[in-house]
Amino acid sequence: MRSVYRRWVFLATLLMIGPAGPASAQTADVQAVRQEIEQLRQEFEAIQRQYGDRLAALEARLGATQPAQAAGVPAAQPPTAPVPEQPTPGGTPPVGTLPVYGAAAAGSKIFNPDIGIIGNFINATGESRGGSKSIAPIPFATLQESEVSLQAIVDPYARADFFLAIGEEGIEVEEGYVTFPTLPGGLLLKAGKFRANVGRLNAFHNHTLPWIDRPLVMYNLLGGSPLDPDTGIKDAGVSVARLIPAGDLFLEVTGEVFRGDSGTVFKSSRRSDFSTVGHLRAYRDLTDQTNIEIGGSYARGHNDLGSDFVTQLYSTDVTLRWRPLSRAIYHSLAARNELFWSRREEPSVLQGAFGGYASLDYQFARRWFAGGRYDWSERATSAAIQDRGSSAVLTFWPSEFSQIRSQYRRTRYGDDGRVANELLLQALFTIGAHGAHPF
Repeated sequence: MRSVYRRWVFLATLLMIGPAGPASAQTADVQAVRQEIEQLRQEFEAIQRQYGDRLAALEARLGATQPAQAAGVPAAQPPTAPVPEQPTPGGTPPVGTLPVYGAAAAGSKIFNPDIGIIGNFINATGESRGGSKSIAPIPFATLQESEVSLQAIVDPYARADFFLAIGEEGIEVEEGYVTFPTLPGGLLLKAGKFRANVGRLNAFHNHTLPWIDRPLVMYNLLGGSPLDPDTGIKDAGVSVARLIPAGDLFLEVTGEVFRGDSGTVFKSSRRSDFSTVGHLRAYRDLTDQTNIEIGGSYARGHNDLGSDFVTQLYSTDVTLRWRPLSRAIYHSLAARNELFWSRREEPSVLQGAFGGYASLDYQFARRWFAGGRYDWSERATSAAIQDRGSSAVLTFWPSEFSQIRSQYRRTRYGDDGRVANELLLQALFTIGAHGAHPF
């Protein structure tokens, strides 16, 4: 049945597209395709008749069974061979006594979440001449982060996701939240600790990045710490999102409220010092193989100077993707751009700092990707200082469970003009089940 369906789709596609060549050859080919389609139609009708006959027979058997049951007479059952009970270790019930899910593995799946582990090994060479002032310093070799994921459906109305980041400094709950996707009014509610919807890249986990590091703007303006490779705004809070129908345009509005503690960008001194985030995302297909996504974000919270001082973040992002239908596994392109504006209140001055990045990533073979990125960013606490950087990246995918990546990174620090030239190597490897992340 499946093969017949595939032949039908293939021949119908050929008929719509039309073969290339002389007009006489095209006419002959079209006639042959039409004959083949007529043959497939007859086969489908025969299959439909067979299914109709079987359904009628089952309905007749059901009709004969129901009156007997109503009269208190047990319905006749076809003879079945007894299933011998096999001894099972640990006193578990034999196969015949399992629930309707039908197998021990399926039965255990109900009570156990999907578990996956992703390792992120990084090697760095070259001289980081920025010294202690360098951003995101990487040692010669490090298992920078191992992400453990535990994900499961809680019930028909909720699911839970936990992501534990295990690094050299210890274990951290990177994200842990419950999602309610079927609330009235088409709302989606998320509660727990998670990465904020500020810009496009903040929601990415390290292993989903197309580069080994993150852009300078995330360290300078989004509360990054030089010792925290997984920087960005992430905090405990509540998020509410809704999709807005707009014809061919896909719109999503998100509002989030957090505790108010995130890296160095937000700091809560009292319970009322919570932070807020608003995000609007628009997506549209330009062609069958090209789409564009545009977003705008706003974040507000109190900074480390106290409850009387506020930091505000504005951002806009654009992502353009291209993937040809006929060669989707061999070629693709993604162009990304983000701009951030930080306004940090201080006792004697309002620091207004800008930053952003632009990147291009191209897949030129089935397992090979190449790309580049340009960074520039002022510093949130010293807007007069601007850091600049550029990177070239080459990635090889042996399979969907592993990646090998190299990145040349050149950074010029604005405080002393020094330049850091580094070569980074990365090996990503996955075991177990790991759900999809934003991309």
